[in-house]
Amino acid sequence: MLPTVADVLALDAVRRGDPRVVAGADRLDTRVRWVHVGEIYDIAQLLRGGELVLTTGVALPDDPAKLVQYVADLAAVGAAGLIVELGRRFVRELPPAIVEAAEEHGLPLITLSRETPFVQITESVHERIIDIQLEELRASKQLHDVFTELSVEGASPAEVLAQVARFSGRPVLLENLAHQVLACDPAGQETEALLANWETRSRAVSPGERTAYDAASGWLVTMVGARGQDWGRLILFCEGPPSPRDIVLAERAATTLALSRLLERHQESLERQAHGTVLSGILSHAYSDPDEAAARARALGVPLTGRRLLSAVIRPITSGGTALGEQARLGELAEAAAAACREGKLPALVGTLDQNRVGMLIPLPPRASAENVLGTLSERLRAVLPASFVLAAGSVVESLKDVRRSFLEAEQVAEVAVRQPDGRPYYRLPDLRLRGLLHLLRDDARLQTFAERELGPLLAYDAQRNGDLTKILRIYLDSGRNKAVAAQRAHLSRPAFYDRLRRLERILGTDLDDVESCLSLHVALLALETFRNERG
Repeated sequence: MLPTVADVLALDAVRRGDPRVVAGADRLDTRVRWVHVGEIYDIAQLLRGGELVLTTGVALPDDPAKLVQYVADLAAVGAAGLIVELGRRFVRELPPAIVEAAEEHGLPLITLSRETPFVQITESVHERIIDIQLEELRASKQLHDVFTELSVEGASPAEVLAQVARFSGRPVLLENLAHQVLACDPAGQETEALLANWETRSRAVSPGERTAYDAASGWLVTMVGARGQDWGRLILFCEGPPSPRDIVLAERAATTLALSRLLERHQESLERQAHGTVLSGILSHAYSDPDEAAARARALGVPLTGRRLLSAVIRPITSGGTALGEQARLGELAEAAAAACREGKLPALVGTLDQNRVGMLIPLPPRASAENVLGTLSERLRAVLPASFVLAAGSVVESLKDVRRSFLEAEQVAEVAVRQPDGRPYYRLPDLRLRGLLHLLRDDARLQTFAERELGPLLAYDAQRNGDLTKILRIYLDSGRNKAVAAQRAHLSRPAFYDRLRRLERILGTDLDDVESCLSLHVALLALETFRNERG
């Protein structure tokens, strides 16, 4: 970080001149970007800001008004301060006009009562500035090396935040767009105190830029996301304005987190990798022509053309511990599923879809029912796998064009079933309702943004006033918009309840008699409940 005017005054080269601060003593913490020696009156036009000006004053005018203008011009361009050597133009002290002007404009003004070679001052200050810049370059390279390695390794958020805390010595936190904490490194401080009443505190901080410091909270906030899709915020807790190094650290960590979210690491056989590649290509529309996908599958021994197609997803119920343990277990699950299909004489594409799921695309035999096939697969899998899992299936489709929709159904069912398994051999789409769907989308930045857009003003209003209008809105919507019933459930008189509804309409800027508006608000409330339940 650049030296301050106070740091410059402490240098031996300056102290030998017996410096005395005659104005702007409260601005000695101003940063000095460079030292400039100049004797001309209109030197301000040559400056860019941050310079500490050294002069003997020999070319300064006698007119007090011009001296005042000289100081005003320096302050206007952002000069860090003015040092005047006495003895040539001004013998014992500076004219009152220049001192008063410096005090008025907040410009540090220092006199040197002894003759001092300015070259010694400039050399000393510039050496220090260059040393600081070199140190910042070394630190920047170290940050680059560490976070590049973390990016390549696909480090977890906890690992990334640990490095931020190590470099900064400060607590750091990662949250999603619904203000739910995803990871936190307290840097030795008490975690409970850092996270107390977190959602309310976080909602109150909304910087207008991607990276910004909020002085009220002492937070350095930077957005986290990639490819134009932000999904979280990284927050560095600062005791004062952050240094440029802190800002670089936060932004580099945010980039690493975004990259890590995009990386996928697989440990599986070549056959499973090949199957997984074809499945991923079908699901991501990587193949411009369905015939290309069919040809690739046929080359792997799985005929898809002219068959009824059944999509299925397998999810482990319990965690495998480490990331490597999860990958190994998914690989085992995929191999077991492929073996079960071979035993049943069912050619199928079987491969891992990500770090949580195994996907299956099964062309059904002509007279086979989906229920019988799923029941047989489930039985064989449970006979060879000790770990618990759920098998979820989508609708049977007639064409490769519809496989993606079927897989999405299977994924939705699996996500709900893995949370509340009830021992069924397999699960189908009827198990999914609106709450389940919102639960599936709880980590989607678009749903979080929707909930914030619908309810943000109301949540902020309640947080600032410790109000209960969010609860009133929920009661009103749960009562089917029947105001009389809602007032009774809220234990309020009808006039008092109607007054709160009018206040809700003003805050939300909507008509609570409008069906579509109420539907949007109800969905947003259910989504908010999902976010908070997940946090709890």
